[in-house]
Amino acid sequence: MHGPNLVSWLLAALTAASGGYCLSRLRRAPCAPAQGAAGSARDAGPKRLRAHESDLAEGLMGCGTAAMAVTGTAVPGEVWAWVYGPPAVLLLVAAVRRPARRAHRLHHAVGALAMTYMALAMTAGPGHAGHHAAAGSPALTGALLAYFGGYALWSGSRLLSGSGGTVPVAAAGLPRACRLSVVIGMFAMLLTM
Repeated sequence: MHGPNLVSWLLAALTAASGGYCLSRLRRAPCAPAQGAAGSARDAGPKRLRAHESDLAEGLMGCGTAAMAVTGTAVPGEVWAWVYGPPAVLLLVAAVRRPARRAHRLHHAVGALAMTYMALAMTAGPGHAGHHAAAGSPALTGALLAYFGGYALWSGSRLLSGSGGTVPVAAAGLPRACRLSVVIGMFAMLLTM
């Protein structure tokens, strides 16, 4: 990431904490069905798998954003492409094949593709003495900035309004706040390209 070192380290700390929290949620206990609910035991497994898929994708994005913000061009873009390319393809295929949670999977796929794009653009740019100019497409960078900026505003407004329904704010708000911090991190990285 180009820009002041302090900003890079603050971004890395924020996104690493968010990614670490999402990965720690993978260890949570299975969803316990409510007593006497007819379909709860049947629905608990798929709900848990969907939650784990989301936590894994968000943990990967958070930790990867942190690593990319700190390492900059020290890690070749091809390495990041191999880290984020396959999950992006898997999420796109899952979004096409299964309509449940399609928008959520597409969001994670866009994030993984954006990470691949940023890594390749940062390492492909001409530069000297460790200062590289990003070689990305201004139109694609602008479109990604618009997407992540709009998503951050939408997600932030949902977080502030507390639209979690019957779920307690702490249970619904912290995962949303983590997702929001990763999206803001992506926006900041795109802004410095």
